[in-house]
Order: sequence, then structure tokens, then C-alpha cells
Amino acid sequence: MIDLPQVLPAPCSTPTAGPPSTLLLASEPQSVRQARDFVRSFIGHHVPDAAGQHVDSVVLVTSELVTNAYRYGTEPGDMIRVVLDAECGRTRVEVHDPVRRRPRHQCASAERDPERNRGRGLVILDALCPSLWGCGDRPLGKFVWAEIPWNG
Repeated sequence: MIDLPQVLPAPCSTPTAGPPSTLLLASEPQSVRQARDFVRSFIGHHVPDAAGQHVDSVVLVTSELVTNAYRYGTEPGDMIRVVLDAECGRTRVEVHDPVRRRPRHQCASAERDPERNRGRGLVILDALCPSLWGCGDRPLGKFVWAEIPWNG
């Protein structure tokens, strides 16, 4: 008979308590606010010393990506997934939706009509995380990602 230890050894890495890194949202306008709240909670826990400007930038990027997913990447009843990761000097945001169509810049139409409330989301991404955002395919849809450096 083999004697088993009474207490199992601790795992190599223990999960960090706090907000999860993934949020599932309904395809509706209220989801944008929920995503912003989720980002603030996640960064507040995982990067407690993050500068206010960094938090604001991640909130804005997430808000734009979720808005684009809601407006252009879903139908009623679809879901949007937000995935966050904060390590190595940056916060990464991914927003998953069920449509393969890639986002495209709309700045020409926004410039023609300054009263228009749409078409500036990717311009904001270009300003806050130049060359640090893109798209990827998933089996049923796509994800748009952005990485916001902690120092900028």
C-alpha cells in the first residue's frame, strides 16, 4: 500500500483572484457600458498602479471595439466576447464577434460630414496604439485586437 500525502503540494501557479479576463456580452448598446466597467475593474485589480491615462486609453479602445462589434459584427441575439490580458508592459484587448467582415476605415465619410457620429473608431485605434492592432479569424467569426502600452 502506498501512503498518499495528507496535503497536496501547491500548483506551480495559482490563479489570481479578482475579475476574470473574459466577458461575454449581448449584442445591444448597453454592452458598451458594461465593457467599460469590466475594463476598469480588470485593470484596477491586475495593474493597480496603472496611470489614469492608460486606464482611459484601454477603456476608450475597448469601447470603440465593442461598439464596432455591436454595430457591424452582430445580429440580434448574437454575443460579443471581450478578452483582456495585462502583462509585459501592455494591456491587450480582444473583441470577438461572429462576422468575418474586417473593419475598415471610414474617415473619408466622417471628414465630409463632421456632424456624423460614426466612422472614427479605427482612427482612434491608430492614434492610441499605432501598428499595435489588427484582426484575426476564428472558426465562427473574427476578433479584433489592440495592445496599449502601459507607458503611453
